[in-house]
Amino acid sequence: MSMTTLLPLAIFGAITFGVWAILSMFTGGESRAASRLNELKDPRKRNADPQENSVGSMLKMAAPALSKAIQPKTELEQNELKIRLSNAGFHSPHAATLFLAIKMISLFAGAVVGGAVAAFTTGLNTDGFLRLGIGAGLGFYLPELVLTVLKKTRQEAIFLQTPDVLDLLVVCVEAGLGLDIALRRVAEELVEGAPEICGEISLCNLQMQMGRPRREVLHDFGIRTGVDDVKALVGVLIQAEKFGGSVGSALRVQSDSMRVKRRQMAEEKAQQTAVKMIFPLVLFIFPGIFVVLVGPAAIMMIRQLLTD
Repeated sequence: MSMTTLLPLAIFGAITFGVWAILSMFTGGESRAASRLNELKDPRKRNADPQENSVGSMLKMAAPALSKAIQPKTELEQNELKIRLSNAGFHSPHAATLFLAIKMISLFAGAVVGGAVAAFTTGLNTDGFLRLGIGAGLGFYLPELVLTVLKKTRQEAIFLQTPDVLDLLVVCVEAGLGLDIALRRVAEELVEGAPEICGEISLCNLQMQMGRPRREVLHDFGIRTGVDDVKALVGVLIQAEKFGGSVGSALRVQSDSMRVKRRQMAEEKAQQTAVKMIFPLVLFIFPGIFVVLVGPAAIMMIRQLLTD
């Protein structure tokens, strides 16, 4: 079949799929009676936004089918994906499925954008299919890039917030509070100044209230953050609890070491400032200074040559 025959069929298929998706979106909602029954079964749905609930339920229903093609094959790959999402702050049980579904949606969107650009620029030829493939590839890897940026930003924020959290935790422990109560107090006091790590601590408090052992909760806390210093802190707390050591002394030593490391990182960035300033100076500031200083002399020389 030639391109002239395939193009109308592809357009017809795309329009049909779009109309079916729109009709499914507006007609696939549950009735009021069914929603009331669901509210009676689950009291948490009584105050939920109906529009948000419908959108979220649609995405959750479509996510398994969309993500089935790129699901990790082994349990190790699944755990790695869950850890990466946890490091970025996504702790939902459906986070991995939704992330893979977003990758597939982004792939189709990139393919559509690439195909549209190709259709308006080069047409349906080899270059056009190449641009379609490039658009699909960029769309597929865009969620990975966003996830990496969110992960690094959150880990850096947790690393910078940890010394302050440890200082208050040391004060609470040395004042006679237990570790569980001290963690709860820290999460309540620093929730505005350190929301990332306080959210993780609040999750740890909730898990311990549900009956999980403290050792497992602290271990999961270190895995969720993905910060090496937090993992070292968790190891110190587990060892102190296991061997009956002083928790306050261990926290003070860890706080001092993290504060020194944070100061060293600040000094390192300050030392790099001179090197980083070279490029804007050469590209933007030196040309202006050169024009201001040499410009009048150059004009005088040109006038002198013209008069001679």
